[in-house]
Amino acid sequence: MNPSHLPSLGRTRLGRRGFLLGLSTFAVAGRTSLALAALPAAGDRRLVVVLLRGAMDGLHAVVPYGDAAYAELRQEIALPEPGEEGGVLDCGGFFGLNPALTRLHEGYAEGIVLPIHAVAGGLRSRSHFDAQDYLERGSEQRLSSGWLNRAISAMEPDEGESLTGLSVGLDLPLLLRGRQRIGMWAPPQPVRPAPDLYARMHSLLHEDPVLGPAVEDGLRERGYADGMLPSAERNGPRGFVALASAAGRLLAADDGPRVAAIELGGWDTHAAQAARMTPVLAQLDAGLGELRAQLGAAWAHTAVLCVTEFGRTARVNGNSGTDHGTGGVAFLLGGPVQGGRILADWPGLGQDRLFENRDLQPTRDLRAVAKGLLRDHMRLPDAAVAAAFPDSEGVTPQGGLIRRAA
Repeated sequence: MNPSHLPSLGRTRLGRRGFLLGLSTFAVAGRTSLALAALPAAGDRRLVVVLLRGAMDGLHAVVPYGDAAYAELRQEIALPEPGEEGGVLDCGGFFGLNPALTRLHEGYAEGIVLPIHAVAGGLRSRSHFDAQDYLERGSEQRLSSGWLNRAISAMEPDEGESLTGLSVGLDLPLLLRGRQRIGMWAPPQPVRPAPDLYARMHSLLHEDPVLGPAVEDGLRERGYADGMLPSAERNGPRGFVALASAAGRLLAADDGPRVAAIELGGWDTHAAQAARMTPVLAQLDAGLGELRAQLGAAWAHTAVLCVTEFGRTARVNGNSGTDHGTGGVAFLLGGPVQGGRILADWPGLGQDRLFENRDLQPTRDLRAVAKGLLRDHMRLPDAAVAAAFPDSEGVTPQGGLIRRAA
């Protein structure tokens, strides 16, 4: 990404160092977006947060096939056991990764991928808007800033280095809003609506006897295959893989940013979950692989945290999908990560073990995971971690996420 590629901004002048280190980059592309922030005092350590918007079904991403209640709850969307056709990728005899997550499974075997199961934010809400806001601001208070911005703000830049912002495009995620100035950049937006909008229309209208056939005919004319609508946008030039690649290149620079946030939508799978979720999982897997490839040697100092606003119902619904739930999955990966295991205080899926008789019971707080990363990976002092997550004294930073030598 070269400053010369940006449109003219009057008298604004930015050198390469000022562009990469003194500002952040923000890219929005359909259902994906990217934000970058300079963190001069972080040294070689990098942190990437991937926001999985729409509530990813953790039971479909990291499958507890060893739980006796799993197959009965999941019915037609239950995934086969390891070794069977289309079976999950085994992770120790009880859990298995969705077969679309091949790169993550390779990283698990390598010891640098740590799935975290039965996890949720501190807010118990099945509203996308409320849960996403809570996830990003990291506080029950109605703050206008995000926890990652507050973490950055707690650190002073080196003498002579600027944190001047730049605004060239669309809005910034709440996660990175706040006192720390974050620059923005956005690629040209497509005139044609995002394919995920078509998928939502199809999901809402396909059973209507009048509108359903008309919508399906129109979608076929535009080249969308039955059951695969969400996949159409996945590998385009503005998709998650491309943005993850750009993030990796920027983060790899010696004088580049050290903190990034990337978004990937398409996880709200109320109907036809298996068909709709598989291409999104594959895109996440490919994007994380590309991020690692572009980081190169900097991967050894990078931690990547993938989080979603809440999990989904343990039982499949009547549309072969799942509804808004509570407990879910997060992924932590990177060179310094102590992976090769599933981090879970597993509550079980028996009827008497479900949260409100419908959801996976959360047994770990996402704030504990994020606080552990800020403390042990980014080496922030306790006061800075507390400022990032105010009023969370009862949430202890999760230990053991990062290898001691990292």
